[in-house]
Amino acid sequence: VQLQASGGGLVQAGGSLRLSCAASGRTSSWYGMGWFRQTPGKEREFVAGFSWSGGSTYYADSVKGRFTISRDVAKNTLYLQMNSLKPEDTAVYYCAAAAKPDYNAVYEYDYWGQGTQVTVSS
Repeated sequence: VQLQASGGGLVQAGGSLRLSCAASGRTSSWYGMGWFRQTPGKEREFVAGFSWSGGSTYYADSVKGRFTISRDVAKNTLYLQMNSLKPEDTAVYYCAAAAKPDYNAVYEYDYWGQGTQVTVSS
């Protein structure tokens, strides 16, 4: 199982970025994927989740209305479109995959990718 996140970078406040997470391995046995972020000295926090069951999506309150999670099944890739970025969105962003059928989309993930840095300047 491999999760490869990319798309991070430096952007001004109000700008946009799209993160990608390319998945490989037994992806057909997964039940959903998600995005998390972490800043130095803080715990990793949930950003957005996508459940294969019914295509349900979940968002942290801090990103609702600005971020959109989506999935390209053919490419085995998860995306996070981030608009109206704020300096407080600065963090390392990680993608994750859930391998349990009744997982909690906010915190129950089994596989993690390496992070991609997002920096939003004011």
